[in-house]
Amino acid sequence: MAVAGAIIGAAIGGWMNDRFGRRTAILIADFLFFIGAVVMASAPNPALLIVGRVFVGLGVGMASMTSPLYISEASPAKIRGALVSTNGFLITGGQFLSYLINLAFTNAPGTWRWMLGIAGLPALLQFILMLLLPESPRWLFRKGREEEAKVILRKIYPADDVEKEIQDLKESVEAEIREEGSAKINMMKLLKTKTVRRGLIAGVGLQVFQQFVGINTVMYYSPTIVQLAGFASNKTALLLSLVTAGLNALGSIVSIYFIDRTGRKKLLLISLFGVAISLGLLAGVFHETTSHSPMVSRIQTSHFSNYTCPDYSSATNPGAWDCMKCLKASSPDCGFCASPTDKVKSHDISIFLQSLVFVFPSLIGFLLLLQLLPGACLLSNDTVKDLCHDESRLWYTRGCPSKYGWLALVGLALYIIFFSPGMGTAPWIVNSEIYPLRFRGVCGGIAATANWISNLIVAQSFLSLTEAIGTSWTFLIFGVISVVGLLFVIVYVPETKGLPIEEIEKMLETRSLHFRFWEKSQKPQEKKSQAV
Repeated sequence: MAVAGAIIGAAIGGWMNDRFGRRTAILIADFLFFIGAVVMASAPNPALLIVGRVFVGLGVGMASMTSPLYISEASPAKIRGALVSTNGFLITGGQFLSYLINLAFTNAPGTWRWMLGIAGLPALLQFILMLLLPESPRWLFRKGREEEAKVILRKIYPADDVEKEIQDLKESVEAEIREEGSAKINMMKLLKTKTVRRGLIAGVGLQVFQQFVGINTVMYYSPTIVQLAGFASNKTALLLSLVTAGLNALGSIVSIYFIDRTGRKKLLLISLFGVAISLGLLAGVFHETTSHSPMVSRIQTSHFSNYTCPDYSSATNPGAWDCMKCLKASSPDCGFCASPTDKVKSHDISIFLQSLVFVFPSLIGFLLLLQLLPGACLLSNDTVKDLCHDESRLWYTRGCPSKYGWLALVGLALYIIFFSPGMGTAPWIVNSEIYPLRFRGVCGGIAATANWISNLIVAQSFLSLTEAIGTSWTFLIFGVISVVGLLFVIVYVPETKGLPIEEIEKMLETRSLHFRFWEKSQKPQEKKSQAV
């Protein structure tokens, strides 16, 4: 429901940005988020909790498209990318911090109320601080409040550059007014305007691909993915997902450094290439995990005779059952109880951890020590789980014991390391700078709405896909989408590094396909001077 609220928030946020301004839209988003957090923390029943989630979603959706836009319009071209990337870092850093805060509240009275209610404090803080900040100078200029805009621009730009920036902005606004008149903005007008149409193809495409390469699947379900890889402990899975969130934040810091040096397009291509490779590795690991799972032992199962999985008891060929077949039993659900992997003593694990400086030799040595033992196929409930644990065995319900579980963690880590600096932040940067001023709020809202709709589709379909076609095929589909996304970036996404926002509009007007993305493309004014 929070994501559904974010879809609506992003959609109306575009209109609010153009009508009331970027600053006002952020203030409203903060207010909605704060109200949502208070409602959730005090909710007496599930219905009111869901209402609170919707309010939070409205605020998140509105802020997700407004914040990059506000930062972009109030930033000098040379550091615009780095500042919008900083916004991305504070989001991923906030996600990491939220894991730690929730961990701290785990044993507090009213655990979940604290976890949800504390989210209102950052919204309240930002609301107060936003009152001290000015409106976007470009929005003010578009609304005819030129003197206010000039005062703000003179605070942002060096004295040598400010007059040129004001002149470019003035010319851009005057050209828009001459061309468009006072006609209202509608979808047909957006699609008929060449610069807007090209910008929307690039912007919306990037937002859709950002979600369809599976990032929020990894973030939402990282504990589940870790369990699918064969790690039985919930605590271990949650701790490893904390590492995932930390790597995501670290990647945002890398983006801050490289986005204005390497450029948006090159960073996107490197990111998508690495994501495709990582997803291929994950697909391979999960294929091996499912095709080489330990067998079900009749002797081990009879040890828990009162709790044997009914499907296993009635099977015509129980000797062919392995862990994966046991976990797929559904009438009722069954689980796999197995002794800890043989030949791996605490001394061996200690040596492995101490030698992490030699990662790959250690990993190979560790995997060679593993020998998967047969286990019991039992009914899946809390009673059986406790019985299994009481005998110092491990209880599996999502994934099976595997020699390759650690490779899944390597794949997840590589995925985040490649995704975060490029596809994590660049789509928001490109969308904050690629549209003509008059259409910037509406187009940014359309792109953000596409992002949240894609987010909802992927998040709601992931677990169903893994059950229907298997985890390996699911990750392979994400990998194929990554390759398609890479080709899309080569063809449709222009390089906007270092260009003033007004010059980006001129570039889209005359742009031809630029396949040689590694070559430095000419700025519009350079082409114009050459023609003269």
